[in-house]
Amino acid sequence: MIIGENREAVIKNIAAAAESGNFHSKVELNDPVLTAEQQRAITDAFLAKRKTTSFKFKSFVARQIANMLTAAINRKTEIKGMENLPKNLGAAIITSNHFSPIENTVIRHLTRKLGRKRLNIVSQITNLAMPGVIGFLMNYADVIPLSDELHYMNYGFSSVLSELFASGEVLLIYPEQEMWFNYRKPRPLKRGAYYYAAKAGVPLVCCFVEMTDLGKRDSGNFNKIKYTLHILGTLYPDKNKTVKQNSIQMCQRDYELKKAAYEKAYGKKLDYRFEKHDIAGWVGNLNEQ
Repeated sequence: MIIGENREAVIKNIAAAAESGNFHSKVELNDPVLTAEQQRAITDAFLAKRKTTSFKFKSFVARQIANMLTAAINRKTEIKGMENLPKNLGAAIITSNHFSPIENTVIRHLTRKLGRKRLNIVSQITNLAMPGVIGFLMNYADVIPLSDELHYMNYGFSSVLSELFASGEVLLIYPEQEMWFNYRKPRPLKRGAYYYAAKAGVPLVCCFVEMTDLGKRDSGNFNKIKYTLHILGTLYPDKNKTVKQNSIQMCQRDYELKKAAYEKAYGKKLDYRFEKHDIAGWVGNLNEQ
């Protein structure tokens, strides 16, 4: 399923960012740009309304839509490494590579198999400003907005996470930050997910999604792809270390696991020189654009 227009222009942006080492830069075109006031309006509304009856009803509807999409998209998805999960996973953070607007359904596929009713997802606040069905899902399908506004992050965001962890909920965070469309390689990771895991004292489940080209055309210059979810391990904060020490160590270890998973899945060493294989399913050529 190809979502978004001008994929070749996005791939050009990915190639330039990878070659220059800007692994957390935005590569999508025409994403909403929000002022500080607009960001504050979204987070204020989220915090004020999330426990209202109306919000809960819309969240229920959005969750059902997300579950139906998950079932449809992941009919052929494989999950490997279930033995790397604890038998009774309580509150936890899950990290994975960020390459598509629909790849969170792969993690939702996992959590549903674990008997979870919800997958809470941390997402860039600009996604909540999107229109249509996607915008509805972003606002109500258990999404927690990530903002540049420090007061919200230090108080509102942190209090929501504390509440979720106290209820034994699972939270998906993308430490690569920005989405790079169908990009196969794991990118260097930002430390936020590991900071919150260390601060809350919850385990962190490391995942990596492998993408296989099925050789059947999807649309445009893209073939259909199959997902394989690799559960790489579960990391625990060390009670004898500080939050900062734990977050650095967990971040480094997660990157090592994702790097090893990439090299095993694709049979090649990880480097960031851009090549056509980096974009799963792509059968085009940048030189032709």
